[in-house]
Amino acid sequence: TGHTHPLQKVSVFTTRADTLMGVTYVTLAPEHPLVSSVTSPDQKESVDKYVKTTSSRSDLDRTSAKEKTGIFTGGYAIHPLTGDSVPIWIGDYVLGSYGTGAVMAVPAHDERDYEFAQKFGLDIKWVVDPVKGEHDRDAGAYTAPGVSVNSGEFDGLKTAKAIKNVTYKLNEMNKGGAVTTYKLRDWVFSRQRYWGEPIPIYFPVLFPEGVDPATQDPKMEGCEHTIDYDTPFAVEESELPLKLPEMDDFKPGDDPAGCLARAKDWRYFQKDNDPKWYARETNTMPQWAGSCWYYFRFTDPKNAEAAFGATADEAWMPVDLYVGGAEHAVLHLLYARFWHRVLFDLGYTKHKEPFKKLVHQGMILGTDGEKMSKSRGNVVNPDDIVNAQGADALRLYEMFMGPLEAVKPWQTSQVSG
Repeated sequence: TGHTHPLQKVSVFTTRADTLMGVTYVTLAPEHPLVSSVTSPDQKESVDKYVKTTSSRSDLDRTSAKEKTGIFTGGYAIHPLTGDSVPIWIGDYVLGSYGTGAVMAVPAHDERDYEFAQKFGLDIKWVVDPVKGEHDRDAGAYTAPGVSVNSGEFDGLKTAKAIKNVTYKLNEMNKGGAVTTYKLRDWVFSRQRYWGEPIPIYFPVLFPEGVDPATQDPKMEGCEHTIDYDTPFAVEESELPLKLPEMDDFKPGDDPAGCLARAKDWRYFQKDNDPKWYARETNTMPQWAGSCWYYFRFTDPKNAEAAFGATADEAWMPVDLYVGGAEHAVLHLLYARFWHRVLFDLGYTKHKEPFKKLVHQGMILGTDGEKMSKSRGNVVNPDDIVNAQGADALRLYEMFMGPLEAVKPWQTSQVSG
């Protein structure tokens, strides 16, 4: 009755290998490469229509949608441990850009899978119970850690141990193993503003067919041309550092390419003995870029030949103490470490890690105990304190407010002692 491809393999990613025995169906992202091959002939028309409809929606739209949509492919997958056949569905809540683009659906222990199963009448098999008490199964999925049940040889194991044992067994059977994936899928690196490091990339300028580029000047008004953004080139090392042009007006405009697109003498250029024209990238790097490696420059700020030298790297690196907010843990600090590891791999630094110790300082709240913000009207201006009590009194009060890591409310009345 089902459409099968015994030689096809569907790779899935899960953080809860202990729930493997609770898989009742598999969900593929609409853009998954196996969609066409696992779809049965009688389902092909419906599946093609569904895939076409969902492909026009963004990842954000699909993951934030309250109602899940999906369609049965007519195909089945074989469970790696039990050998049972489980139906293969396509669901818009699965993204091709995350993990493997395929989900082993365990509706009893995943909220999205539960909603999907409830909507389409799919089986729900409970394989994890709370360590203490009971879970109301009519209330929805049980997603917390617990004890394995209905899981054969893994019954009675707590979640952490069960994950380890199931992973080991899959690895032993050559049907799976442990891998690392990342939730942070994208970092929008470009900015359409003047300040920021220019991106050292340029592109060919194309003119209408039959037009000799040597007779053209894209800097001139009325010169018909396009920029081939699909063919990027890195600026030659001899041309570095690439510097921003002098501009009197760097306000945003209507051009999505940013204000640098107006600096035509800088944007468009020709190479020696080359009649072709090229256009520089007009986006700039975000403020994160410089802060990813600035600590290196601090060790050797007057070096005119390189960003930093080997002697400075040897003497000063790695950073002994880095003080910063916890909100940077999955953004700036992640990027800074990534850039550092690239520089290490390239041999520019002999130190594998950038920072020896990291301390997250606590936030100073307003007098109302809330985060300071203009909208709340609770911002304390340090200039007012300095003018009234002096800078030393301000510093001393801040030092004695409490531990560096603690979150503390500001009390102006206590500055005077």
